[in-house]
Amino acid sequence: MVPPADAPTRRALEVHQAALRQCRQCPDMHPPSIVGQPVCSPVMLLGQAPGRHEGELGRPFAWTAGKTMFQWFARIGLPEEELRQRVYMAAVCRCFPGPPRGAAKGGDRVPGRDEIERCSAWLAAEVAILTPRLLIPVGRLAISQVMPVDSLAEVVGRQHRVRLAGHELDAIALPHPSGVSTWHRTMPGKELLDTALGLIAGHEAFASLIR
Repeated sequence: MVPPADAPTRRALEVHQAALRQCRQCPDMHPPSIVGQPVCSPVMLLGQAPGRHEGELGRPFAWTAGKTMFQWFARIGLPEEELRQRVYMAAVCRCFPGPPRGAAKGGDRVPGRDEIERCSAWLAAEVAILTPRLLIPVGRLAISQVMPVDSLAEVVGRQHRVRLAGHELDAIALPHPSGVSTWHRTMPGKELLDTALGLIAGHEAFASLIR
């Protein structure tokens, strides 16, 4: 049941997401556009882009990296299904970029600057609808949308005040939960990840979701 005060916001999100699912602005992207639930939340999680499996399964963070990320959040009180129901999930790009050019497989292509720019309008609309108080960017590409990221060690494990689509809010970055990356499983990344999760758990916006 949606609280009455949230009903207009949820309706705005539903209309927004219906339009987003129809987006075909980027010829090199592989639709469909992947969106999370239309959650009226003070917390926004910002991913990078869907992988090849998310299109089949129809929701963000639906494969191996997602399982790792949801384990992180379960440690601070929100297991996967509760997180999906209480945190708004956005992304830098909403369609699967495909494999790197010239390769049939072996990772995902990094979205181009023009693709990121076109998709940023969808993110800006979500920020305007939700006015979130906490942003959790996951991975270097997502983090770079709100702050310089020369080194993950310089940004993970701290709370930052940032601007996103003209809106000022707090940001607590997480590394990408890729199984290929060892950063979050070795020092100092492992310790900085733990620190970041503690900061998220202690943030008033996230704490308001735990009940």
